[in-house]
Amino acid sequence: MPGAMLQIPADHASFAGHFPGHPILPGVVLLAEVLEILLADAGAARLLGPAPRLGAAKFLAPVGPGARLRVEWQEAAGRLRFEVLRLDETAATPAASGHFEAGDPGR
Repeated sequence: MPGAMLQIPADHASFAGHFPGHPILPGVVLLAEVLEILLADAGAARLLGPAPRLGAAKFLAPVGPGARLRVEWQEAAGRLRFEVLRLDETAATPAASGHFEAGDPGR
């Protein structure tokens, strides 16, 4: 299964105000990071085309400042299913999952 590492900077601008005293990466920012990783992979980019769309997403655990993540994906029925794992010293916790599909570039 293809995969890539992702480090969320502790000073990422999206943490400001989201949420005071307990910063959490907004889901839309996490999805944007996942999509960037997928589009950087030649095979995934070929499958998704020029206008990918989100088919489904589940957020399973919060992602905080400085989080180390592993994004894994696989093709399934013409879609790219992804899973985001939050890596801690002793465990890998599922943080998000879902799938992207090729969209209609004319929309």
